[in-house]
Amino acid sequence: MPRGILSTITAKLTKPMTTQQAYELYAKHYADEFFIDLLPAGQMPKTSAVTGSNKVQLQVAVDQHTNRLVVSVAIDNLGKGAAGQAIQNANLICGLSEISGLALDGIGA
Repeated sequence: MPRGILSTITAKLTKPMTTQQAYELYAKHYADEFFIDLLPAGQMPKTSAVTGSNKVQLQVAVDQHTNRLVVSVAIDNLGKGAAGQAIQNANLICGLSEISGLALDGIGA
């Protein structure tokens, strides 16, 4: 595996929800976020695809048997790590574009 972090996060749902409903919520929420790529349904995040970038790849699903939301995420912790996040936050604090100095596609495959 190339450098990076591949994480799976789960959360108990407070009301029943389908995978499609969860996907639509995430798609709406992150639609205008430059650094967050919600992948097409069925496609899983890969650390190799975010290598050298400040990007996040994510996928969502609902496990109907356990009533849990499952979110899979891939980041390059050297690109989207503390330094990249610090630059992104400084851009916002200084009134600059959030992507200033960070809008690289990386070297991912």
